[in-house]
Amino acid sequence: MTENETYSIVSASPKVRKFARELGVDINKVRGNERNGRVTESDIKLFVSNKSSQNKEVKIKNEQKIKLEYLHSEFGEIEVKDIPRVKKLSSRYLMNSWTNIPHVTNHDEADITEMEEFRTSLTDIYTGEKKKITPLAFIIKALVASLKKFPNFNSSIDEVEKGKMTLKKYYHIGIAVDTQNGLMVPKVRNVNNKNISLIADELKELSEKCRKLKIDKKELFGGSMTITSLGGIGGSFFTPIINFPEVAILGIGKSQRKQVFIEGKFVNRIMLPLSLSYDHRIIDGAEASRFNNELKENLGKNFAYKLAV
Repeated sequence: MTENETYSIVSASPKVRKFARELGVDINKVRGNERNGRVTESDIKLFVSNKSSQNKEVKIKNEQKIKLEYLHSEFGEIEVKDIPRVKKLSSRYLMNSWTNIPHVTNHDEADITEMEEFRTSLTDIYTGEKKKITPLAFIIKALVASLKKFPNFNSSIDEVEKGKMTLKKYYHIGIAVDTQNGLMVPKVRNVNNKNISLIADELKELSEKCRKLKIDKKELFGGSMTITSLGGIGGSFFTPIINFPEVAILGIGKSQRKQVFIEGKFVNRIMLPLSLSYDHRIIDGAEASRFNNELKENLGKNFAYKLAV
């Protein structure tokens, strides 16, 4: 043995020694937890598991230590600034989500022509003035209707109890709010019990609190599913990152008027881009497609009025 291999011959049965050889494990390096240090299959499995975790940690640390072979200042004028605190905090969650969740994104379009006609026709029953309700309030309500039919989307994987998942009976929808400090995701609670007007009011209130950094930290946790919208900025399809520990996120693009072929002819319709990212450990492609179809139905004609009440 070399200086680094000062291990004694351990006690183990022939079956356990064979098991170690099959896994490529030096049994002399395994700590036995049985009487007199006898090694069992469980000890070998624990050794392999710990070794795998150590290798992963080393790999992550090495990746973090990668440095550029040059200085940015070599190529021109630069400015060094601190990363905003909100982005520093969210980056940990984003890295965890992207690294540990197998993301798949399903892209589709919803016909929201009737929904938009209904939305823009809403007026206050007392003043007669038009109500300023954003499409997002309708989308939130439609999403909850879809979650009721597809409960897997309103779940989380239990990272402690392996092989378990938590199905949520509440409907708290996260809304990605763009602020000068970074992205924040407060929750609109119990959407299933609220009408469109109330949801619209809460959206405005939550957005203001986020932008003024007056949001309670607890309001950023405990969601069913998140919606992130680029509708007010521009763009169509993208790949949103799931907001851990949720298992899905809905990305909304900017709606556009398009010529759509319906019943043998082209008609002018308002189409909304949908980008649904989901955790493939819980949701498969077929279920995601059915969910999108249900969501499109909920955003389409014959449903807008029901969403408003």
